[in-house]
Amino acid sequence: MASLVPDNVPLFAGRSVWVNGPVIVGAGPSGLATGACLRQQGVPFVILEKADCIASLWQRRTYDRLKLHLPKRFCQLPRMPFPDHYPQYPSKKQFVDYLERYADHFHLEPTFSTCVVSAIHDDTCGFWRVRTSRVQDGSAADAGSEMEYICRWLVVATGENAEKVVPEIEGMEEQFAGKVIHASEYKCGEEYRGKKVLVVGCGNSGMEVSLDLSDFKAEPAMVVRDSVHVLPREIFGKSTYEVAATLLKWLPLWMVDKLLLICARLELGNIQKFGLKRPAMGPLQLKNTFGRTPVLDIGALKKIRSGDIKVVPGIKKFLSGKVELINGEILDIDAVILATGYKSNVPSWLKECDFFARDGFPRQPFPNGWKGKSGLYAVGFTRRGLSGVSMDAMKIAEDIGKIWKEETKQAKQFVASSRRRISQM
Repeated sequence: MASLVPDNVPLFAGRSVWVNGPVIVGAGPSGLATGACLRQQGVPFVILEKADCIASLWQRRTYDRLKLHLPKRFCQLPRMPFPDHYPQYPSKKQFVDYLERYADHFHLEPTFSTCVVSAIHDDTCGFWRVRTSRVQDGSAADAGSEMEYICRWLVVATGENAEKVVPEIEGMEEQFAGKVIHASEYKCGEEYRGKKVLVVGCGNSGMEVSLDLSDFKAEPAMVVRDSVHVLPREIFGKSTYEVAATLLKWLPLWMVDKLLLICARLELGNIQKFGLKRPAMGPLQLKNTFGRTPVLDIGALKKIRSGDIKVVPGIKKFLSGKVELINGEILDIDAVILATGYKSNVPSWLKECDFFARDGFPRQPFPNGWKGKSGLYAVGFTRRGLSGVSMDAMKIAEDIGKIWKEETKQAKQFVASSRRRISQM
């Protein structure tokens, strides 16, 4: 007798669980928002999370001084605003507290310490097979802890920042003897007081880590390899994001970019003389095209002007206790912080799917990257922060909820009809 399982789908020897609804992979803001919206639609679901807490990026891999870069009303999740007493830009702790209250309010109970090893669509039966392994002490447990979830819908909510990016730089591991960490491991500048610290990267994290180090009397040197847009966080007392969003309702994107750059020049002055060269493409166009977020300045430029933060060009190689830059300059350094960003990890576990590209983002750009084929969905990959998360979550819940309600209605009608026939016998 021929097997009903396709050759490319291996048989599973562990425990299998049928999920009467979607499986959501990830319990960050994206997964929580989707769960809350599904709850409102009356659709059951399961949330799987590799870490032992919700929003592990915010709780475990961010620095202490971090605040939301956008006003709170642009960052709240669906159906629950931030508390009125929260400031315009909530702190890391306030945001985590908000997420925990959000999870409690909507009765979201993720299955923690569960790593998704693979997810594949079984075309024969029309279901997703999501294979997982329990996580112990940060690594996968033995094979006996494996479990397979079988579901009709799969929601990818692992986000744009699932794994840290660590560049390979000549001599960093072999020659340089000082401390090297990724920005995800950085908490506070206190332990670097009086030390010469090389910060590799000039995005929002690189700028803020450099600022924090300077506040704690360290001597940061920030590597600026590429061009970068730096904008004031507020323009004439209003959020730069809010100003841009308002202007885009009336003006084309290229014109809004020009106006933002004019305002940035008035507010910040000429930043190019400090080694911060602006890209040829405008900040909004660059964000939409390549996902490169402009830096919103919260004080780092003042430190750069004063010399408390030194701006240096790209790295050629590391030496013992030193770094050689591409311009030939050699700096003495005590430690290195890699503010080199994060990446999606979707390609490592979502198998045989052409919905996601090799970089782990949906091939279809915003606003069409939330829904694939065979019951596959993506939330939090819009490159538009938490506002994009909310839009995706609501669309996904409405799409699944419509099917769920229709099929539930048909099932009830069938049961009622069957009972009537029985009673007539």
